[in-house]
Amino acid sequence: MNKQIVWSMTIVAFVAAGTMFFGFLAYVSVLDWLFPNAQDSTDWTPTDFVVLGLMIAIGQAVAAYVGWRLSRRLVAPLTAVTEAARSIAAGDFAGRAQTAGSFGEVDRLIRDFNQMAEQLQRAEQELQYSNSAIAHELRTPLTILRGRMQGLADGVFAPSPELFQSLIGQIDGLARIVDDLKTLSLMNAGRMELQLTEFELASEVEDVLDSVRPSLSNAGITVTSDTQITWVRADRTRVRQVVLALLDNARRYAPGSVVVLQTYEKQGNWIVTVSDSGAGMTDAEFEKAFERFWRAESARTRSSGGSGLGLAVVKAIAEAHGGEATIARSEAGGLAVKLSLPAA
Repeated sequence: MNKQIVWSMTIVAFVAAGTMFFGFLAYVSVLDWLFPNAQDSTDWTPTDFVVLGLMIAIGQAVAAYVGWRLSRRLVAPLTAVTEAARSIAAGDFAGRAQTAGSFGEVDRLIRDFNQMAEQLQRAEQELQYSNSAIAHELRTPLTILRGRMQGLADGVFAPSPELFQSLIGQIDGLARIVDDLKTLSLMNAGRMELQLTEFELASEVEDVLDSVRPSLSNAGITVTSDTQITWVRADRTRVRQVVLALLDNARRYAPGSVVVLQTYEKQGNWIVTVSDSGAGMTDAEFEKAFERFWRAESARTRSSGGSGLGLAVVKAIAEAHGGEATIARSEAGGLAVKLSLPAA
């Protein structure tokens, strides 16, 4: 834009100067041709004023035309952005600014605005989907709880330890969903507080593995651990939450597989990897693995399927520590989820 303005003003200046210079030469030549015997005089005649006014008018017309063209190129994209902004403010997140090819800065403004609008639209869609998914995930255990409690009240079900354990399991499921939603909300708001302490990573990971080993065995999963002694500074509770979520994810979606749990330090980062030999995912599913409430198509109808928040929570905790969580295809053809956090 700066170049366009400078060039426009330069053109106007040169046109004005050229008009004055060549107009004066033409006027003198015509005057000498019309009045060859006229005497030189320093006094201005009406003809002089007319010619001067004509040259000024020509210069002003050129300046006005250049300014008009420049203003059109400036105003058109700004008008497009303004209309799109009004559309978004009115609740239509599909509004986009369409004008392009004006100036470099304006084109970048339009691209950045459209990217912002696209992110807002995606966030709105995710919010609507999240609200629907939350209602669905909470409705199922609540319906079961209400049915069981109503059956107990009506005498349909006889009180038994098994029934009460089933009800407690539903309550625990609700509590996990609420805790996961709280974790994600704190991360989005930038309010996740970490209680950083120094601890030995391998022992914590092995302790979590021992606590869930019976449930993994019931799912037909064989676990192999390869943990290296590594001292880290992190939130112990959050790290245990991540390991538990990864193992639970393998239990739900890769039953009967071989799960390998690893911890090691590499290039200034400490790594926790959980890989399995299950069915795995397609390339398109890998891109959505960390989205909230998303589950692979093969797992959507499973009674053992989770809420779809596990990997989203893992990613949130990793980013809160300044690290990252990645997912890829394991060497055995299943999934390999890796948590990488800075050692410092």
